[in-house]
Amino acid sequence: MENGDGSPQGPVTCGAWIRRPDNLNQVVIGRSRRGSSCPSLLQIFSFDPKTTSLSSKPLTTFVFEAVDGDPVAIAVHPSGDDFVCSLSNGSCKLFELYGNETKMKLLAKELAPLQNIGSQNCITFSVDGSKFATGGSDGHIRIMEWPSMNNILDEPRAHKSVRDMDFSLDSEFLASTSTDGSARIWKIEDGVPLTTLSRNSDEKIELCRFSKDGTKPFLFCAIQKGDKSLTGVWDISNWNKIGHKRLLRKSASVMAISHDGKYLSMGSKDGDICVVEVKKMQIHHYSKRLHLGTNIATLEFCPTERVVLTTSVEWGPLVTKLTVPKDWKEWQIYLVLLGLFLASALAFYIFFENSDSFWKFPMGKDQVRPGFKPMSRDPESFDDHTWGPLDM
Repeated sequence: MENGDGSPQGPVTCGAWIRRPDNLNQVVIGRSRRGSSCPSLLQIFSFDPKTTSLSSKPLTTFVFEAVDGDPVAIAVHPSGDDFVCSLSNGSCKLFELYGNETKMKLLAKELAPLQNIGSQNCITFSVDGSKFATGGSDGHIRIMEWPSMNNILDEPRAHKSVRDMDFSLDSEFLASTSTDGSARIWKIEDGVPLTTLSRNSDEKIELCRFSKDGTKPFLFCAIQKGDKSLTGVWDISNWNKIGHKRLLRKSASVMAISHDGKYLSMGSKDGDICVVEVKKMQIHHYSKRLHLGTNIATLEFCPTERVVLTTSVEWGPLVTKLTVPKDWKEWQIYLVLLGLFLASALAFYIFFENSDSFWKFPMGKDQVRPGFKPMSRDPESFDDHTWGPLDM
């Protein structure tokens, strides 16, 4: 992609969806510096669900100062009003969105507790937006209340280096993985480590995502066992491993779960993605060589559409429509209910009209079969006077 003035832009390092009012979706992209003439950028694009494409030009662009470094990771608040970007200079910035698609602005703010804390590989918000967590390349994990930024957990030696992390649906737990293959569970309310996931000596737990459908209390993890890539499932009620299945068949670089929890997706280190239905743990979509020969850095489900965003250094941002069964819309459900009601009414009418022949009831010579008649008042059956107050 090109800048408006025709100068080349730097490679894409990260990206994320932003859910805006009226079910509009936008995408924020982070680009690293390229040479002295191409600074680090944040760009926001609109998304067209009809064409499954991003706008050719950004709605707005933020240019970083040279001292800020390059964007490393982006975490969007569930409200869609702001997001946090971690930078290679070891700090994080908060960005607030103002205006609509015709006139949008980004306002950058410093986050004092997150200045000069080192490069953060992972940053994420809880599902309800009340918690915010960071995981550094130095293994330091922080969990804070949002937006007060009060510390809940501050563990400098949580891991050798944080690889991935995710909040549970109820914000009770945080799962984190390390570059050394270990994975830990943190009890957020107590601010302490709860357990370490069990694994074999030849296994490395690399990625983690909690189930998000509210019915299945599971934790999904991408496991590398020798040259095999497996997807393991843990029961979060007792943290016992339920089992594993080979799905992607390649080393996974990133993992995501849809907002309604129906689908789990993984991206490989050579550009493939697969999308799995959680209920049956079966693949429903597979894109080979989506980012040909390149490590997929970002993989995220669209908040309202069966579409995923992927990014890589070589191929930039791509949006892909998934070949999965269509979801029922709310109006379709009401239409089906109305159809069932009308069908029931018709069936009752037909049954009533044919009830004599069905039950074979004998009828007298002068007997008339009753029918539906509106109720009307018989003037001879009522007194002429009206009711007045009663004396007690």
